[in-house]
Amino acid sequence: MKPVRHPDAPAPGELLGAHYEQCFGCGGGQSHGLHLQARAGEGVTITAEFTVQSAHQGAPGLAHGGVLTSALDETLGSLNWLLRKIAVTGRLETDFVRPVPVGTTLYLEAEVTAVAGRKIYSTATGRIGGPEGAVAVRAEALFIEVHVEHFVNHGREEEIQAAMSDPDQVRRARAFEVNP
Repeated sequence: MKPVRHPDAPAPGELLGAHYEQCFGCGGGQSHGLHLQARAGEGVTITAEFTVQSAHQGAPGLAHGGVLTSALDETLGSLNWLLRKIAVTGRLETDFVRPVPVGTTLYLEAEVTAVAGRKIYSTATGRIGGPEGAVAVRAEALFIEVHVEHFVNHGREEEIQAAMSDPDQVRRARAFEVNP
């Protein structure tokens, strides 16, 4: 089924912000995290970027493949804000096209390609040298829609309690629990 942007989704150009302060991908509370910044695009698309830091190295001077995969996962997961669904990664296939040096900003674009029941299919591309630059990484993903209880039932108790005492986290969780 063709994906449909939720009427209450963030407006095109709007910065999505961190879904959780301690998230390695988008949270500000992780000193060595990606601090990925994502913006809503047109339709069911987003753009994002992050700069590869020394802490993100694999080979000397180059981004670790797992870090690049994390950036793609975070970007693809951010698409769910546009659907107003809570979802987790079910499958993520990454293609590494060229090395990404430390100090490089990776420009990411992602879109939802289809929705079938609880399954959300999406694709992303990461470029170096600007939004029109050379492709460095690509990914295709399958996300599975879940309810907020998934995190409550499977997360570590102290983090769950901290998140549940944060009014912003509670507000976001409730917003996503509304059926479109």
